[in-house]
Amino acid sequence: MAIELPDISTFQKRVEEIDGFMNQPDFFNDTRRSAALSREQIKLRQLLEDHAALESAKAALVEHKGLLEDPNGDEELKELALEELPELEEQVASLESKILVSMIPPDDSDSRNTIVEIRAGAGGDEASLFAGSLYRMYTRLAERRGWSIEQLGSSESGISGFKEVSFLIRGEEAYKQMKFESGVHRVQRVPETESQGRIHTSTVTVAVLPEAEEVDIQIDTQELEITVTRASGPGGQGVNTTDSAVQILHKPTGIIVLCSDERSQIKNKAKAMTVLRSRLLQAKEDEERAKYAENRKKQVGTGDRSERIRTYNFPQSRLTDHRIGLTIHSLNQVMEGELDEVIEALQKEDQKLKIESLMSGQSQV
Repeated sequence: MAIELPDISTFQKRVEEIDGFMNQPDFFNDTRRSAALSREQIKLRQLLEDHAALESAKAALVEHKGLLEDPNGDEELKELALEELPELEEQVASLESKILVSMIPPDDSDSRNTIVEIRAGAGGDEASLFAGSLYRMYTRLAERRGWSIEQLGSSESGISGFKEVSFLIRGEEAYKQMKFESGVHRVQRVPETESQGRIHTSTVTVAVLPEAEEVDIQIDTQELEITVTRASGPGGQGVNTTDSAVQILHKPTGIIVLCSDERSQIKNKAKAMTVLRSRLLQAKEDEERAKYAENRKKQVGTGDRSERIRTYNFPQSRLTDHRIGLTIHSLNQVMEGELDEVIEALQKEDQKLKIESLMSGQSQV
């Protein structure tokens, strides 16, 4: 049975609006905006083509059914119509599904690079070790995707782990692939430091932020408190002998960023500002989402770092994503960055929920 799609006229008007923008002489002066609008135009034109094809397929379907129901119709034509009917029905269903996906409002941040912050939670040394394991997992994922990683800051635990570590991932659709990683990751395993073979449970929090640029967030330097200190390294290794570590406090929000990985104070300040802009952009987006509190219940997680999203059970080689009820038994491969199955399942569920929201006429943020 055919479904009733949302009104196509909204998308037709948007194409006309973009065409108007593209005809302006200064359109390409803002390269980021022009690239985004050009991509949107291509997607919308494809949507309109698919919608026209759907209307044509529906008309053919009605015609074929009319032939079959005509008591005085030609028997050969009826036989031919009956033969073509399943293909037409499949074509209509396929186009309807494709069009619904295309109608989902785009997430403007999906094409951005992303900043990932990993912090050890409950569990002491084991939590720090697992923070290191997650950092390694994401770097392996980045390698497999052809992304590049730039470490922004870290605080090592001295046992091959991290109290916290933050890094920037640059690459195509980095944020789109990574955004569902935000939340609490729980690990169940026998720690290296455990002599009696007991399984411990520890937690690590992950925050995934779309990279913000200066045009996204305007920061008043008068609202910043910048402190420069001497950086320290683990075990006396790589300790800076100059005051190069930079801490920035954004006084209106209380957000504090510390970067000390570089020996250059200028580079550390630039990295700290990158992280600060991204945290402020995330806070701004969270504020917008709060206006749609009810709809957030229909999302695959809220992005809240206090939400427990996943359990890594090493004795049983089992990973469970609690948001979508996904369980897989290939934990070793996952820890080597093979997250494709998990990412695709999360994206598919998110898509399904957004389509439900679209069909019910609600705004999904």
